This record gives sequence, C-alpha cells and structure tokens, in this order.
Amino acid sequence: MANKLMKQPKTWAFLAIAFFILTLPRFGGQYIPYLMLTFFGYAVALLGLNLLFGYTGLLSFGHAMFFSVGAYSVAFLTGKFSIPYMEVILLVAVLTSAIMAALVGTLCVRYIKIYFGLLTLAFGMLFYSFLIKFYYVTGGDEGMRVLRPLLLGFDFSGVPKMKFLLGAYYYYAFAVLAGATYVMWRMVSSPFGLCLMAIRDNPEKATYLGISVKRYRWYAFVISGAYAAVGGVLLAPVVGQVDPTLTYWTHSGTLVFMTLLGGFTSFLGPMLGAVIYIFLQDRVMSLIPYWRFIFGAVLAIIVIVAPDGVAGVIKSLLKKEKATEQGEEHGNSFGSRPSEVL
Repeated sequence: MANKLMKQPKTWAFLAIAFFILTLPRFGGQYIPYLMLTFFGYAVALLGLNLLFGYTGLLSFGHAMFFSVGAYSVAFLTGKFSIPYMEVILLVAVLTSAIMAALVGTLCVRYIKIYFGLLTLAFGMLFYSFLIKFYYVTGGDEGMRVLRPLLLGFDFSGVPKMKFLLGAYYYYAFAVLAGATYVMWRMVSSPFGLCLMAIRDNPEKATYLGISVKRYRWYAFVISGAYAAVGGVLLAPVVGQVDPTLTYWTHSGTLVFMTLLGGFTSFLGPMLGAVIYIFLQDRVMSLIPYWRFIFGAVLAIIVIVAPDGVAGVIKSLLKKEKATEQGEEHGNSFGSRPSEVL
C-alpha cells in the first residue's frame, strides 16, 4: 500500500508542498509565513465548511459563529481562567462548538437551500449581538486580549512574539492542520462520506436506501462546527485580539468566498481558495482602497466562468493534457503497426 502511494504523482506533489510550507519560515522572511499562519486557521475551518457544503449540499451563512467560539475560547481560558494549555483550549473549544452546533443544527437541518442559509445567518447574528451587548463578559466591541498559550506544556513567554509565532507555533499549527486534514479525508472516504454525498445528490433516494437524511445532515453540521472552532483557536494567538467582527455575517461571507474561489467540488479546493484569497487580499488592499469591489468582480467571474473554482480549472486542464498524451501515444502505436507486421 505504501509503495503504491509513493508511486503516485499526487503523493509527491503533496510532500513537496508540505516541505515548502515547513521550510518557509527559514527563507521566506517574516511576512509571508505570518500570512500562512492565518491560512492554517482558515484552512481547518474550511475543511469543516466544505463537509457541510461540498459533501452534504448545505450552505451556511453563519459559520463564523463557530469560528469565533474557538477564538473566544482562547481569550477566555488564557485571560479569565488562567488556563494556558493549548491542548486543553482545543478540547474545550471543540466541545463548546459541538454543543452549540448540535443545538442550532437540530432546528436548521430541518430545512434546506435558502431557508437553511437564512437560519444559520440568523443564529450567527444573534451570537454577534450577544458578544456586543454583554460587555462585562465578552468585552463588547473592544473584544478580548489573547495571551500566549503553552504548546505541549512548554512555556515560550520569554521568546519574542514573532519568533514564537514563526517558530514553535508555526509548526504546531501546521501539525494540527495536517492532522485535521487527514481525519477529514478518512471521513469523506468512509461510508459516512458516501452517505453524505448520496444525500447531497438525491435525498429522496437516500431515504429509500434507509439513510436518515436529517440525522446525517445533523452529524455533518456538528462536525463542521467543531472544525470551525479549531480554526478559530489557531487564528486567535496570531491576531492577539478577538472581537465580535469575527462573528459578523461578512466574515461568514469570507469563508463562503474562499470555498467558491477554490472550488467546493474538490477536497482541497477550499484550502487553495484560502491561500489565493489571503495573499490576493493583502496585495489588492495595499494598492487600492476599494478592494471589496475587486473581490466582488472576481467572485462573479468565478461563478460564471469557472463554477468549480480554481481547483476545477486545474483539474480540467490536467485531464485535457492527459487525454492529449494518451491520444499521441495511441497515434504513435497505430502508426508503428505496419512496420511491426512487416
């Protein structure tokens, strides 16, 4: 099995990308690896969102609520409860977000299409109002400061912030992302993932096959919320301050934008969309103040010209190239037959 995997070009491509990301802090300066840290957080959240959208067929416009649960968990535990252990924070964030997703999902999964999206948007804005109004608990619109957590029990308080972020924390976040990606890949490749895809393609037929559609949608919603919380946990120490804008509907729109940009029909498409969005936003914002206008135009072009996103375009180009090579090989072999017969 291992030898078979090592012979596949995709395996070597993934290893090359992983090697590039791991060595980036050594030769990429400080700014680009810092942007990659934001990517690590969003990538985990998008893995969960794509389970709900790409594999189950439910588009959430309030997913930033679970993202902010993870971010605020870091602020609360490190600041108010003096619990700096990152592993404990991850566990608390996942459990809290899963419980919230279980409660919200119980109502939301009863509906589909625009009704599901509007319900998730409503719950997201309700949580945003809670963060704004309960000032003495959440800090209101000023937010909460995030203290430096301990990684695997090691204290890095004496290390300068950028050295900490681009050193131990960078590799810790990458390890969490790698683990989350592996778990999600095994999940979507399992019978559970096949059930979700069956529900997405034809819920009526899935019901006839004995699949509980609402129950599996609820499972996907809870898992998606837990993944979003992990993404929020990874992002919070990077930004150093969490505030209610993480929950606002525009942030949920950003997550959806990344998913559409990369391509929700591909497993790694949303992660590709996150990379493109983060670096493109950074570049465009430094050039013009009306960067949202540019991104709106990009989204319109993607939806019209390439509905499968950038990953879909790359996949179609690779298929065409492979078909061309096979055609040339077939033509060459056909042309050589007369000489072989002779």
